[in-house]
Amino acid sequence: MTLISQAAKYLDRVRQRRPGEGMSTREHRLIPDMTTVGIIGAGHIGSALAKGFAKHGYDVVIANSRGPETLADLVAEVGDKARAATAQDAAESGDIVVVTVPLKAYRAIPVDPLAGKIVLDTNNYYFERDGRIAELDEKKTTTSQMLQEHLPASHVVKAFNHIMAADILTDGSPAGTENRRALATSSDSDEAVALVTRIYDEFGFDTVNVGPLSESWRVERDQPAYVVRQNAEELEQNLARAER
Repeated sequence: MTLISQAAKYLDRVRQRRPGEGMSTREHRLIPDMTTVGIIGAGHIGSALAKGFAKHGYDVVIANSRGPETLADLVAEVGDKARAATAQDAAESGDIVVVTVPLKAYRAIPVDPLAGKIVLDTNNYYFERDGRIAELDEKKTTTSQMLQEHLPASHVVKAFNHIMAADILTDGSPAGTENRRALATSSDSDEAVALVTRIYDEFGFDTVNVGPLSESWRVERDQPAYVVRQNAEELEQNLARAER
């Protein structure tokens, strides 16, 4: 069974589940086992994800723009499951890779070592930080489409972009919990959506699939679904209310 067919089978099962129902062991097994996460960017989101992934049994290889030696305190806090590295090393080592750098720095992300890999994109456009980007101001593209264009052989998927960093490790709850918080994802790859759905569930969140990367603007800055706590039904409603 190919990765794509595994993902399609898994997503069929997801669609048949009742709201709030978590993944079964069998569903988890439909997604290829990926044990090492590369994280490029060690800010608030990257640091929170490093701790979360390590807690859930993944090995973490994390990088920032200042060099591995500056990450000693974070690695010590995360524990034995983490090590500091360069961006190139994190990209090469990760079975999956998280890109969580300011948007203005996305062109510095290594390309070749990410070929064929699923890349989680947490980015949002803040012109105050990133400078004005005409294509985004004119609504011609999305931040995730820009990263996908930079990584043409990768499978980019929007993830963890509309939740405060502090909430990533504190606001999750077990599958089936009433009013469980939901997070959105978006990708042109069913395989990538399936993987993020599993990761969200591990972190304690339900998933709402926005659709292709061209629709990922619905969960970005200044939209109704951005950085507010919402369950799956409320998230779907907020996505529908989004205006571009």
